[in-house]
Amino acid sequence: MYYVYVLQSLKDNGYYIGVTKNLDRRIKEHNSGKTKSLKARRPLKLVYYEKYDTLREARRREALLKRYKGGRAFKELICHQKR
Repeated sequence: MYYVYVLQSLKDNGYYIGVTKNLDRRIKEHNSGKTKSLKARRPLKLVYYEKYDTLREARRREALLKRYKGGRAFKELICHQKR
């Protein structure tokens, strides 16, 4: 199982989209500063995720979400999840 996930920085409210096989471990890595690009944006919270059977499917969805990022469709997806 693969996960496409969206994290939100509690520092700057920006979003980060990624793919992982182990969601809990990956979030802990991000919040512990092991990801250079996110180190200064901590703390991060998980605001959305989806499950996929294959890495290929997950990567496709990740790419689509990254294209959506900042747009209306992305905001609707995130807002719908927070309810």
